[in-house]
Amino acid sequence: MRWEGRRESTNVEDRRGMSSRMVVGGGIGTLLLAALIYFMGGDPRVVLNQAGPTPSSTQSAEYRPSPEEQKLASFVKVVVASNEDVWGRVYAAQGKPYRNPQLVLYSGQVASACGMASAAMGPFYCPGDQKLYLDLNYLGKMEQQLRSNVSFKKAGDFALAYIVAHEFGHHIQTLMGISDALNKWRQQMDARSFNQRQVRFELQADCLAGVWAHDAEKSSPGLLEIGDIENAIKVANVVGDDRIQGQLQGRVRPDTFTHGTSEQRMSWFYQGYRSGSGNLGACNTFQLPDPQF
Repeated sequence: MRWEGRRESTNVEDRRGMSSRMVVGGGIGTLLLAALIYFMGGDPRVVLNQAGPTPSSTQSAEYRPSPEEQKLASFVKVVVASNEDVWGRVYAAQGKPYRNPQLVLYSGQVASACGMASAAMGPFYCPGDQKLYLDLNYLGKMEQQLRSNVSFKKAGDFALAYIVAHEFGHHIQTLMGISDALNKWRQQMDARSFNQRQVRFELQADCLAGVWAHDAEKSSPGLLEIGDIENAIKVANVVGDDRIQGQLQGRVRPDTFTHGTSEQRMSWFYQGYRSGSGNLGACNTFQLPDPQF
């Protein structure tokens, strides 16, 4: 991506070097349970998103990010700004109210309205406070854990852009009321049926990330470079449930999928990239029969 010199989002809260602790509630238990679910191949947000607002206190600690980390932070802010521009235009064209999520940069662990979260769980969006949480060391940690032959770093900066856009997609789902619907399904359905809805929810976020890529390419000439979309698809392939479970557990359990297979994630990202915001209905993952989604 040719991102340097472009607008950076100012809707950012930098908590790097801040320590968070729980004041009330079972925050530590929530964190441990979410971590266990993650390492078993599940989605920790199933636990985190059920937690209520979590009062916390923070205490400043000396933190000096490296020049490389500062550059990465600038890159993420540019990607967030691009998402803000794209989705702001989409909602303006529809005459609907729109508000941006806030980006929270943190290190180690963080307290959110969805509970405590660890950097090991990767980036996440919390609908409770409409904030996108990101530890900038995530890519290196995930690459080491998955022992993948597809390097996130070698895949280029668009690998991280895809991940950020996916989480931004969850914010769009919140504005559309889909996140609320997911919570209702969680309460009404058995675990197997809800898993299928959860997968559709995540695949829709992949599709919305593709929509951003399409519109950003059209509205910001030169932002995307040759190979960026291909790299995003490679990353989608790496983070499929089937691949993660196979590498971490040595077996694959489709009934526990939460994000979709590698093929599904690649397909839905590309679906959004092909359609763009002119056909958001193409990202309706909930309308297809089970064998087709």
